[in-house]
Amino acid sequence: MGNAHNSKIAAICLIIFLVYKAWELLKWIWIKPKKLESCLRKQGLKGNSYGLFYGDMKELSKSLKEINSKPIINLSNEVAPRIIPYYLEIIQKYGKRCFVWQGPTPAILITEPELIKEIFGKNYVFQKPNNPNPLTKLLARGVVSYEEEKWAKHRKILNPAFHMEKLKHMLPAFYLSCSEMLNKWEEIIPVKESNELDIWPHLQRMTSDVISRAAFGSSYEEGRRIFELQEEQAEYLTKTFNSVYIPGSRFFPNKMNKRMKECEKEVRETITCLIDNRLKAKEEGNGKALNDDLLGILLESNSIEIEEHGNKKFGMSIPEVIEECKLFYFAGQETTSVLLVWTLILLGRNPEWQERAREEVFQAFGSDKPTFDELYRLKIVTMILYESLRLYPPIATRTRRTNEETKLGELDLPKGALLFIPTILLHLDREIWGEDADEFNPERFSEGVAKATKGKMTYFPFGAGPRKCIGQNFAILEAKMAIAMILQRFSFELSPSYTHSPYTVVTLKPKYGAPLIMHRL
Repeated sequence: MGNAHNSKIAAICLIIFLVYKAWELLKWIWIKPKKLESCLRKQGLKGNSYGLFYGDMKELSKSLKEINSKPIINLSNEVAPRIIPYYLEIIQKYGKRCFVWQGPTPAILITEPELIKEIFGKNYVFQKPNNPNPLTKLLARGVVSYEEEKWAKHRKILNPAFHMEKLKHMLPAFYLSCSEMLNKWEEIIPVKESNELDIWPHLQRMTSDVISRAAFGSSYEEGRRIFELQEEQAEYLTKTFNSVYIPGSRFFPNKMNKRMKECEKEVRETITCLIDNRLKAKEEGNGKALNDDLLGILLESNSIEIEEHGNKKFGMSIPEVIEECKLFYFAGQETTSVLLVWTLILLGRNPEWQERAREEVFQAFGSDKPTFDELYRLKIVTMILYESLRLYPPIATRTRRTNEETKLGELDLPKGALLFIPTILLHLDREIWGEDADEFNPERFSEGVAKATKGKMTYFPFGAGPRKCIGQNFAILEAKMAIAMILQRFSFELSPSYTHSPYTVVTLKPKYGAPLIMHRL
């Protein structure tokens, strides 16, 4: 009798639990989205009616697939239609005060400079959205994905590694890596002759080598496996961005899930070995081995923070240090390689600017090794890099979510609202940059960024506000070194075989490489 009674209670509890879960699911996929839709429409925002579960994701994925199946015929720099085609369709249909359904959540388009400035400035209110798929965290978490106190702690510990004085000491690593790449180019291209060369894989290897040396003191050959695995993870990550996550699907024993976990495990084990060797060197009294690269500076800064407060909770744990290292590896290599490849493609299409930059380089230091101060003073090269970042920002779009109910301009936003900031649209807006907005014209930055933007938040290739990319100076300095050294040894133009097809795998890349006709000087 007792067992029957217990079974009945268990059955009732199970039914209550299942009803509760069903109610939670109904709220997530229907009640909450419809409530949000009503709230947004009352405020004058327009968009498609919510479609159960998927929202606009099927159409979004379809439009991306269609547009990326063919290259841009006329080499236009107007690349927004390739990167955010569905958003442009919605804008055309409803105007800029619109939203797109990313599954059950509406993403509100934000293009007003003053609102973007407020979003970037109030980083505790407008936070980075969590991708609901936990597998996305396998690429790298680190400071870029943390919020509030944890973000502040990690940023404080990381800051010393990116001070300009520390970056000066990394210049030899930049020079050595670039020299090795150019020596290989000279083997391929005889003196006074020309040859076609796809520079994209070479730039990826060179920037990988730089981050290996500057961050970990090891050569690219030792670190290349990490880069291969992180690149593979990025491909999987992009697939997850363009689909709706089904809760629990990370446990499915499918090929992608298994491979992502294998990649992460191998990367973590390799970086753990690097850290263990470094800490061992410190214990043995080899201070130089600890402090001459980004990893060493990070470990030292972390140690100081813990000692000052007398408590380990004020520092990073070893697993957290590993995550920051994964971020070094990925972000440090990705950002600079795409900045360089688009800059060289643009210079290959604009020989007059290439020649102006070369003249500046030879006037500054001839064929000698560039110094930090000489690189810092390269005005034309800097203008060219800024214009390249305007036309081809490494991160073409940014998203934020509200951490609490808040007001943004005239909008009353509920907690958890998604805000979509289309960097690529702001960077190419004719109302902001003039009728030549899609043309390569570095002259617009001749008096600096503030003058070019009239002080408005219309240019943010590295983000803005407190969360502005910590590695910006690292990337710009490395790019200046590479551009200067290439111009010292080669002239080049775009090859007829080049196919213009920018696409996004986390960063904005040339889908079919970057073949240039290279001439030895």
